[in-house]
Amino acid sequence: MKRAVVIGASGQIGRPVVAALARDGWEVTAASRGGGRDGSWDGGVRVARLDRSDDGALAAVVGDGCDLVVDVVAYDAAHGRQLTSLAGRIGSAVVVSSVSVYEDGAGRGFDTAGEPDGFPVYPVPVPESQPAVAPGPATYSTRKAALERELLSAGDELPTTVLRAGAVHGPHSPLPRELYFVKRNLDGRRRRVLAYRGESRFHPASARNVAELVRLAAARPGPRVLNACDGEAPTAAEIGAAIDTVMGVETETAPLDGPPPGGTVGASPWSVPLPVVVDMSAAERELGYRPVVSYPDSLPETVDWLTGALREGDWRERFPVMARAYPGSFDYAAEDAWWERV
Repeated sequence: MKRAVVIGASGQIGRPVVAALARDGWEVTAASRGGGRDGSWDGGVRVARLDRSDDGALAAVVGDGCDLVVDVVAYDAAHGRQLTSLAGRIGSAVVVSSVSVYEDGAGRGFDTAGEPDGFPVYPVPVPESQPAVAPGPATYSTRKAALERELLSAGDELPTTVLRAGAVHGPHSPLPRELYFVKRNLDGRRRRVLAYRGESRFHPASARNVAELVRLAAARPGPRVLNACDGEAPTAAEIGAAIDTVMGVETETAPLDGPPPGGTVGASPWSVPLPVVVDMSAAERELGYRPVVSYPDSLPETVDWLTGALREGDWRERFPVMARAYPGSFDYAAEDAWWERV
């Protein structure tokens, strides 16, 4: 039986990755900061406590060697060097990166998106050959680019599949974008506003589909970069409608031409002025990838999880990352004032 170590096993992507590899016959060690405290798997899965900043701890989890390391929380060049330093003891690796590394060829990317005329103009869809931002320590995107460069420089010494994920969704997310619609419905808000006419597209990636890509790449090791998203990229309006269907509610939506008034009204987490849609044909061609779940079919478990989480307290306390990223998500007073003017 081949042995796999999953780093970040208790998180949103790590949980389905552990499950997918175990089902595929791997002997899996689920490594996380909390060890077995933060996740539950079938009896065949081993658990290990891991402080990612401790190089010795990672080496100890790998032990005398393993066939595969899956890293869903690697962030920068230092994490890449941690893995490449163990190249002689690791057969291959699969590491999750982000579509945020892409730039549009004119120097625009996710880091410039908030500047005037700074939103990137990507091709639709974006292939893996699209230029990436310069690697460095400055931002999330440049750090992910530095991680990728470090890993890919190892070549066949540590054949690594880099997966560039989009807007990841599913239970246990620290940034659950679906909360934008779920909380509104639970709060009895039956009217909403969507900027850019609700036509924005920011390619989602089910954690279960990312896990399927991990499973496939594990069986076919090689140095490569692949996009990692769902089979479809619904619009913001379509996402809202799909969540309404799951929750059994009817809503009225006002589609706005252009950006959100006041910066918050209609500013859903998918509301971008230009599409961010990636090309999944390389994953299909190289790995035989087919999504294991569609976006609408993935929603019931996400909605159930979010509904339960909201019972536990204020959304800002329960999801601090979401609160920092989208602080004005539930500015109902501004929305009501807008409706009164129209």
